[in-house]
Amino acid sequence: MGRAAVVVAALLLAAAAGAQTGAIEATTSGGEKVRLLPDGRWEYVDPKKAEPQRKAREAVTERERSAQGGWFGGRKIYEGDKDYNRGSLNPNRR
Repeated sequence: MGRAAVVVAALLLAAAAGAQTGAIEATTSGGEKVRLLPDGRWEYVDPKKAEPQRKAREAVTERERSAQGGWFGGRKIYEGDKDYNRGSLNPNRR
């Protein structure tokens, strides 16, 4: 019974460690404080330095939202592409 309790405790501890969803604070080799996010991105802790990163991330998110296509692994078409919003290829429907 003692071994089973130790195994169960180890599994619970491992599950709790794997379920950590918070950001990790770190320091770069240059001494800058950064935050490592769970989705693989990073950002500066200093809000003034993090602002350009946040704006760039918002621009990419907006570009992805306005893209056409991409369903079931198909090609995504972004605004500015010649095929963006071209309508039907059927000449009777143009």
